[in-house]
Amino acid sequence: MGEPQIHMRRLEEAIVGIVEDFGSPGRKILYSKQRILNILQERDLMLMGEAEEFYDYNILGLYAGEQNAVFLDLGLESIKNEENEWEYHVK
Repeated sequence: MGEPQIHMRRLEEAIVGIVEDFGSPGRKILYSKQRILNILQERDLMLMGEAEEFYDYNILGLYAGEQNAVFLDLGLESIKNEENEWEYHVK
């Protein structure tokens, strides 16, 4: 199965699934970005801007090996452009 997955302590409530793909040494834990931000705001009493900065630097920016956790951000909008091709924009 490869290396053990990277598990982030005190963010268990933000786990939404497991990710696997061909060629990876194993599965990765999938966390919800929005749930992480909510936890940081509620548990650590951070403002949204503080939570986003903490997330970007300390969580998303963490590299812990090939089994690094992955993060789901549902804030994406898909739109067809004038050439009838799909474009994706962050909400």
